[in-house]
Formats: sequence, C-alpha cells, structure tokens
Amino acid sequence: MIDPVPPALVFVAGALLVPFFKGNLKRAYLLALPVISFINLVSFSKGVHWTLPFLDYELVLARVDGLSLIFGYIFHLISFIAIIYALHVEDDLQHVAGLVYAGSAVGVVFSGDLFTFFVFWEMLTVASIFLIWTRRTRAAAGAGFRYLLVHSAGGLCLLAGIVLHVNQTGSISFDFIGLGGPGSYLIFLGFGLNCAWPVLHPWLTDAYPEATITGTIFLSAFTTKAAVYALARAFPGTGALIWIGAAMTCFPIFYAVIENDLRRVLAYSLINQVGFMVCGIGIGTHLAINGAVAHAFNDILFKALLFMAMGAVMYRTGKINGTDLGGLYRTMPLTCIFCMVGAASISAFPLFSGFVSKSMVMEAAAEGHMRIVWFMLLFASAGVFHHAGIKIPYFAFFSHDSGLRPREAPTHMLTAMGLTAALCIFIGSFPGYLYGLLPYPVEYVPYTAAHVVSQTQLLFFSALAFTLLLLSGIYPAEMRCVNLDADWFYRKGGRLFLFVMDRTFNGLNSVCDRYLAVGFARALGRFSQDAVARLSVYALASLWALVGVSGTRLEVRKRKVYENVRKGTLPVGLGAAMAAVFIMLLFLLSR
Repeated sequence: MIDPVPPALVFVAGALLVPFFKGNLKRAYLLALPVISFINLVSFSKGVHWTLPFLDYELVLARVDGLSLIFGYIFHLISFIAIIYALHVEDDLQHVAGLVYAGSAVGVVFSGDLFTFFVFWEMLTVASIFLIWTRRTRAAAGAGFRYLLVHSAGGLCLLAGIVLHVNQTGSISFDFIGLGGPGSYLIFLGFGLNCAWPVLHPWLTDAYPEATITGTIFLSAFTTKAAVYALARAFPGTGALIWIGAAMTCFPIFYAVIENDLRRVLAYSLINQVGFMVCGIGIGTHLAINGAVAHAFNDILFKALLFMAMGAVMYRTGKINGTDLGGLYRTMPLTCIFCMVGAASISAFPLFSGFVSKSMVMEAAAEGHMRIVWFMLLFASAGVFHHAGIKIPYFAFFSHDSGLRPREAPTHMLTAMGLTAALCIFIGSFPGYLYGLLPYPVEYVPYTAAHVVSQTQLLFFSALAFTLLLLSGIYPAEMRCVNLDADWFYRKGGRLFLFVMDRTFNGLNSVCDRYLAVGFARALGRFSQDAVARLSVYALASLWALVGVSGTRLEVRKRKVYENVRKGTLPVGLGAAMAAVFIMLLFLLSR
C-alpha cells in the first residue's frame, strides 16, 4: 500500500500540471484532483505524520484529529463542487489559483506547527488574490490590491506574534495558545483580520463581489473558515470572542438590507454567519465548539449555493444589482429553486442545514446564562432571513418583471447547485451524520417541539417585517442610498495622513534641500572657488614680483588669474606651475 502524502500536496502539486491538459481531459483531471486528495486524506490515521527537522524544531505537515478532519472533509467536498461549477472556465490561471487556494486551506488545518501553518496561511492570500484579479476589470484590480495590502499587514502581524510566542515559550507547536503575552495578542489579531472582525471586515465586502463568478465560490469557503479553524484550535473559551462574534452577527444586517449588489449582500451575510462561529468558539463549551464547527461546515455549503445561484444569474444576464433583476423564475426555474434551498438553509428553516447547527451555538449561550448575547444571536437570526433568506431570491427571481429572459444556467452549474442543495436538505433532515464528525460527542437534539415552533415563529415575524416594509414603500432602500462602510474611514484617513505627511515632511525636506543641502553646497562651492583663486593669485604674484613684474601689469595679471581660476579656464602651464608651488609648500611645511 502506498503511504499517504501530506494532505495539501495533491492540490498544490496537481495545480502546476493544469496548463498541460486540454479540453475534456483537463476537465477530467480537475475533477480527479479533489477525489485523489480525499482518498489520500482518509488513508491517514489519527495522530502526527510527516514530521521534518528544521533548525532546532520539528515541522509537522499532517496533524490529524477530529477538529482538522472535519474541516479537511468539507474543504475537499466544496473544492469538488466548485470545480464542477467552473468546468466552463478556459482560464488556466483561475484553475491553478483555485486549486492552490484549496490546497493551502487544507495545509492550514493539518499543520501541526506554527511555521508550517504560517507558510500555508500566506499561500491562502497569494492564491486568493488571483481569483479577484482574473476578472480583469478596473474595480477588481483595485479591490485585489487593497486585499493584498490588508492581508500583508495581517500576515506581518501574525508572523511577529509567532516569533514572540516561540521566543517566550520555546515551542512552535500549534495548539492552544490563549491570551497571555504580546505574541499571543498579535496572533489573535492576525487570525481576526482573516475572520473579518468588525472594523477589520471591509476587505471581504470590497473584494469578494469583484472576484470572478467562479472564484467567489472558492473565496466564500476558505479564508474565513480557515480563520475559524485557527481560532478554534488556539483560542477556544476566550471571552473576548463572545462579544466580537455577537457583534459580527448583528452589524452586517444593516448594511445588507440597504445594499443593491446581491453578491455584496451575500458577503455581508457571510460575516454575519461567521459571527455565530466566533461566538461559539468564545463560549468554549463542547456544545458551543461543536456548534461553531458544524455551522462552519454548513455555511460553506449553503453560502456557496447562494453564490452559485447569483453567479448563474450574473453569467446569464451580466447583471447583479437587485434593482436590475426580477422575474427570472420564468426562464431560470431550477436556479431559482436551488437559490431558495440555500436561502432556507441560511435562515435555519426546519429540515434545512442551518437549523441543526446555528441553534447549537444559541443553546450554548442559553446554558451559559448569557442573556444579552442570546438576544443578539436571536436578532441576527431574524435579520439573516430578512436579507439573505428573502431579499436575495425575491429581488433576483420575483419582484418586478425586469424584462430579462435569459436561458437556464448551464448543466454543469445546475449539477453543482443541485448537489449542494441536496446536501443542505440531507444534513438538515439527518443531522446525526454531521454530528458524528464533530470533535466532541454530541448529545444535542435539534428537533424538539419548542425549538421548531419558536424558530418558525421567528421566521414568520421576519417575513412579516419584510412584507410591511415593502408595502409601505420604504423598501427597497438601496434605490435611495449610498452604502458607506468602515473602509470609508480608512480611505479618508489614509488620504488625510498622506496630505499631512506630504505637507509636513516633504515640506521640511524641500526646505532642507533648498537652504541646507543645496544652499550650503553652493556657498561652499563659491567659497572653495574663491579661496583657490585667491591662493593662486597670491602664489603667482609672489613669483611675478621676484622677476620684476609690478604696478599696473601685476594688477592686470592678478585679476586675470583670479577670473580664470573662478571660471575653471586656467592655462595648463600655469596650472602645472601652481601645482609645483603647492607641492613645494607642502614639502617645506612637512619638514
């Protein structure tokens, strides 16, 4: 039997061979890679594998346990689905970037040491940028550069934290870290940036909607979920995460309600859902961690399904603003149905996947007597149904008749959406299979009468609020607004900083150049020229006096020598004579 290779290797090495295949052979190869990688993964037994010596440390390329395995499974599954969805793409760069991105995410969750983890973490950033840039629009280019700057800063923060932590503890093992020193706080912040914490989040809503149609499917699955894994591994039970996560569930709702770009609505919704995971990790009980991990698994599926539905709409119509769409259910009925499955799943309808995972985090908050946090999560649950559960399918497929009559999505897109929708329904109906993969034993029962009734009531009241806003004419608000996010402060603050620095330091630099550097140099040059000229006149006048030159002739010669030296036009003979005189003077003075 062949020994398994490091989990990330199949994706990363396989990506390099993509350009050598063409046509159907390339499509078959792309589909085979996640399957081969998954077979390789299930060949591992739990424990530590593939250790390599590095300086005085030991790198671990495959640390396999319950937490890493469930993320490894879902990363392989969504990679396979995303590749099916992207079979029409002829751009090799997109395929290579997507595979390296998936491999990097797999590498992150199976890294057993901080150095290996950091390498794969940075590979996530590099690969994901190309999924934005390959759209090849001006907006995508700008979003990609901003994405790169933000994640480069986060990566430097993480690296500094790792160095300080290793220096403090003497260990590079990637296990529980907790908040206990400058290094741990920097690592915590580095994870938080990729997790899209409040105020640090605009990179996500800026970049994801500008990515390629297929690239967004990959983006929605890996970066934030890899950060959720990292927090679950290193900072479970950290109290600050409870409030950070609760805030993440709430604030995106207000942005998503007034946003017109439906892919940007889903980007805000992604932050909202990650907030449930972060909050669960902060609570730190077995139920809460299980809930966070289960919700990460489910969110990857139903968020990808919603992005795929909107991508299909964009692919067929070239439009993505809610006010430009409507009435598409007539010609894209299957895409509409799959979108509604995703909407029901993210809204936690009974018998759909979100119902069996989101409630675990809320139950953990209730068991911990966290009333305020529980009410924030409840509000967020109602809000997500409002903007993702209703708004997305309503404005894309129903609403007013936009007059657009596009064809149904291509078969491979429908296949990817159908497979994902089936998984959302299966997990929601038979949650035991998912619960069996979680890192801790599960005793939670989602389908109780109280839970089903209360959740159904919540969803109906949210639907009523949407209907009343629509009938009153207040909605859709996006027709009358400009959506300003926290990045407005970054951009305005950055311009103000640049203006102040330019006027202060560049102004000071100009003054120094003008009056100190250039002015002093010119004055020194004039002084040097004048001094050399006067010395030359003095030396030659002494020689001329010895040979009898005096009076007016002597003054004329002295003035002519002075002017020639200043102009640099001294005759060669006089120059040689002056040099001889200076040498003689130096010789006499040195004796």
